[in-house]
Amino acid sequence: MREKWHQAAERLFRLPFAVFAVVRAKWRARDLSARMSEHARPPKLRETSVRPLYASWSVLADDVMPERLTEPMEAGETERGPIGKDHEQQRDNRKLSDWERRLVQRIVHETAQANRNNVTRTEAYRLLYLRRPELHWALLAHLVSRNGGYNMTDLQAELLPRLLNGEQRDAIFAMLERANSLIFGDAYPQLLLYDASCREGKSLMHLLSAFGVSRFMAPVWEQFWLRRESAILTVALIVNEQHFIERRIVQHPFYRQQVLDTASFLLQAPMQLNAVFMPYGALEDGEMQLAGIVLEDFRNLEERIEFGKRLYAMLFGVPEVGRGVHLYIKAVRHTGSRSDYAPHLFTSKRPERMQPRYKQKLDGCRLIRGRKPFYSPELSQVWPDHPVEPVEPGDWFADAEKVLPFFRGLSIPSTFAVTEEHCLGLNKIEAAVQAAERLGVKLGAKE
Repeated sequence: MREKWHQAAERLFRLPFAVFAVVRAKWRARDLSARMSEHARPPKLRETSVRPLYASWSVLADDVMPERLTEPMEAGETERGPIGKDHEQQRDNRKLSDWERRLVQRIVHETAQANRNNVTRTEAYRLLYLRRPELHWALLAHLVSRNGGYNMTDLQAELLPRLLNGEQRDAIFAMLERANSLIFGDAYPQLLLYDASCREGKSLMHLLSAFGVSRFMAPVWEQFWLRRESAILTVALIVNEQHFIERRIVQHPFYRQQVLDTASFLLQAPMQLNAVFMPYGALEDGEMQLAGIVLEDFRNLEERIEFGKRLYAMLFGVPEVGRGVHLYIKAVRHTGSRSDYAPHLFTSKRPERMQPRYKQKLDGCRLIRGRKPFYSPELSQVWPDHPVEPVEPGDWFADAEKVLPFFRGLSIPSTFAVTEEHCLGLNKIEAAVQAAERLGVKLGAKE
């Protein structure tokens, strides 16, 4: 009993210091972000370029029925999506030349090959960006996909299995994997078609419909071919992909019930599990340098879109972040392990045995003397490849007025230097683990 009172008193004594550490970290993050922003210039969305797109979208909206998704189709049925075609697309494909048909088949095959898992998708984005650096979205998608991989492996790493049971972790992985594969399956054929257009020296964007791409993207790609305005294309792809997963993931009854409306998911923002971190500086004295922001509510479509826009503005608007990220992606291949960016805190080597009761490892941003790094496995060690299910048919685009506000500007977040915030997030998860063990509970119960 005396020992318990001693532990409680010690925790109470430490509380003011923990609060002070949070306040200090936020102040330092704002200060460093402000200094890096002094020479920042966010990409521009030119009104003279948005206006003709709006006119084209207005015409298209008159001919587009609102999206009505169905249940996943039975084997043998036709589907509308990156790896299949509906009846209208099949009619369009009969008009293609033999060369165009072979190109479509090759892009479908390359997309399927690269869509095996998070690691192959992330690498595909990286290689395409390095080949076509005007495709800013490919770099943004690469970095977001890296973080998606970390979230997947976290489910089988050292901390989250102590908070969530196997069924809960499987459901979260299923949602992450589905969202990751859906976005890749929709966007990657668009990027490959542009790549093929560059090689041929002529626009091939009339073939977009062969891949089930929303009509919203057709005028955007045609304009990009003529003007090469990367910012407008990037924002359009952010808008398109977040709408693409809205009904298929966020509003899907299974993911709502099993993941999005559970207590464990609602706790992700406070514990920074919804964050996207971008390494922009080499390790110095055991300290990594991270830029990023936290998504507060994944369930909100507008917030997800603005989140993507802020990430993009930071990545391509803050010179120090952009230079550092480019060096990082060229030097470090993605494995899914957080040891990719923080080898002083994480290791992909599995411990011989996990301690039955968790012992705190972190003191701020450093490991406590004698404590080993957090186990953070590579994706291939803990998750097998999952077949990509057919894409539910439907085009989300129906109203030009609703998309126009997303093209009114880009702004850099006021705080994006998040190295210490990253460590505080780990401290919060550690505290949650210790509290759950003391109470003998698992998080994630349905509300």
